[in-house]
Amino acid sequence: MTTEAAPNLLVLTRHGESEWNKLNLFTGWKDPALSETGIKEAKLGGERLKSRGYKFDIAFTSALQRAQKTCQIILEEVGEPNLETIKSEKLNERYYGDLQGLNKDDARKKWGAEQVQIWRRSYDIAPPNGESLKDTAERVLPYYKSTIVPHILKGEKVLIAAHGNSLRALIMDLEGLTGDQIVKRELATGVPIVYHLDKDGKYVSKELIDN
Repeated sequence: MTTEAAPNLLVLTRHGESEWNKLNLFTGWKDPALSETGIKEAKLGGERLKSRGYKFDIAFTSALQRAQKTCQIILEEVGEPNLETIKSEKLNERYYGDLQGLNKDDARKKWGAEQVQIWRRSYDIAPPNGESLKDTAERVLPYYKSTIVPHILKGEKVLIAAHGNSLRALIMDLEGLTGDQIVKRELATGVPIVYHLDKDGKYVSKELIDN
């Protein structure tokens, strides 16, 4: 890969573990804080980016504190605590509707393990009063293309700190994956993914920053 082939840089990172992740609760648009483990995960992700010399020109995050705090910690670690950071609910986690706040085991008892698994791991089947991953993508991708891509095309180095499903929507688009493929993609908390993009913002290669 040459610099000419991939002049643009986009870094995605899922927020560190939240207090509700730790309690095995469906979170969605609820707003728990990072756990102590989540704070450490975000700090480690930032340290690993710093060790590789990554800097950013602008950052984007969701309207939820677990993503915002992850973004803040990463920027502090790479030495850019005052970097312009744009917050938008368009990057929020998938809205889980009636499942939000429920323990996942309790949800399985109420609706059955098979039904809960369908809601969690199908692309276009939404939980009651919630969003499917397809719905989430229809919220995330227009925002990405209208608001974030112009910064990438100007050659700015962009950080996005968001959530498992809002990032799945982005990854599906970047890597040209199908709905069936993206629902199987696991994203570790606090682990940055560095995307190298061409002059048109198209995927060239990626690197998982996990060590």
